[in-house]
Amino acid sequence: MLAEKYDSVCQQIRNACKAAGRDADEVQLLAVSKTRAADEVRQLHNCGQTAFGENYLQEALDKIEALQDLPLEWHFIGPIQSNKTRPIAESFNWVHSVDRLKIARRLSEQRPDALGPLNICLQVNISGEDSKSGCLPEEVPELAREVAALPNIQLRGLMAIPEPETDPARQRATFARVRELMTSLQADLPQLDTLSMGMSGDLEAAIAEGASIVRIGTALFGPRHYPNTSAKPQA
Repeated sequence: MLAEKYDSVCQQIRNACKAAGRDADEVQLLAVSKTRAADEVRQLHNCGQTAFGENYLQEALDKIEALQDLPLEWHFIGPIQSNKTRPIAESFNWVHSVDRLKIARRLSEQRPDALGPLNICLQVNISGEDSKSGCLPEEVPELAREVAALPNIQLRGLMAIPEPETDPARQRATFARVRELMTSLQADLPQLDTLSMGMSGDLEAAIAEGASIVRIGTALFGPRHYPNTSAKPQA
């Protein structure tokens, strides 16, 4: 069943790329494995998936430990508390959810030299929702310049979780704003190459507007059952 869902999502991504006139190799699937068991991650790796996204730090660290025999790429995509930056800096390849300079500085200071630079995306609250993490669009240019200057991390681009929307045109309009913001940043920071946007319900619109990483959980694993009812989904 998991293999069938994986094949279906990969085909959906290929179809979306074809419709957008893009090469399928331009879009990476990030399997969002929060609340899922290590065995499920192992099964998906056996299907060919290597990049996994996690929201909850301790759960993620347990899985990373259990799966250290596999060549996996781990992405932290949840809200970051300043007292939790060290294990994130030491254990992950990517962090998508940096929204303030203090967090970026701590990740930079705590990244082990032996691991090489930590890949960073700035999270943008593109819909201005009070319930969402992320900096406001107007705050992004200054934050990007400051983060790009830090050692031990590599600023790669932007991440966004728009307000849920079922109309494809409205989905595209929101993702277009993220793309335009990225384009404006590239004038001063040409090394930026990553737009982390698009989930199970809007990946076609995200790919049409330039997404390079789509974060897919439900379409791969099915509906989640959160052990902590107060936890807010982030992808």
